[in-house]
Amino acid sequence: MLTVVIQAGGQSSRMGEDKALKSFLGRPLIQRVVERMKPIADEIIVTTNQPAGYEFLGLRLVPDLKPGRGALGGLYTAIASAASPLVAVAACDMPFASPEFFQGARKIVDEENADVVIARTDEGYEPLHALYRRETCLPAIESAIAADQWKVIAWFPQVKVRMLTGEEAKSFDPSGLCFWNLNTPDEFAEAERRARQSD
Repeated sequence: MLTVVIQAGGQSSRMGEDKALKSFLGRPLIQRVVERMKPIADEIIVTTNQPAGYEFLGLRLVPDLKPGRGALGGLYTAIASAASPLVAVAACDMPFASPEFFQGARKIVDEENADVVIARTDEGYEPLHALYRRETCLPAIESAIAADQWKVIAWFPQVKVRMLTGEEAKSFDPSGLCFWNLNTPDEFAEAERRARQSD
């Protein structure tokens, strides 16, 4: 069983509008992410503090369970809300979110008994396109929040983290685009151009 949680909680300050709802190839960007994840999901949840804007998706919408706690609070909400033992988290502004990546990560969880499967790129860890084991991650995140920690990976020492090498991440996602999140109109335009080529 796999829950996919799409996080739509960002401020979109650089875009000037809610990027999850911005048109991407003629439909809201978040709808593209949902459709990409559907084949692998037993359940899809959207975390958002503006549920009215997302009712058109027909999915379960969950507001922050730990308001004001930033990205770590958002991750807590995602994992706490899931019904499945494994939780794939993807950001709403990742047009190339990869079901193949999560299938590969799931295999690693099963074979190596990992609690988190996450890639580390030149930008650092990629917690908003990663796979989590609910049973072990949830209490670890709760304790980090209780200790007033804010970093989204502050709780990693408490669980078994399997970091993917660049080569492994590429084997799951040959395009190398799955971690690309869109922040500006120029990035939107470039992503649409690439999507037209690859879809």
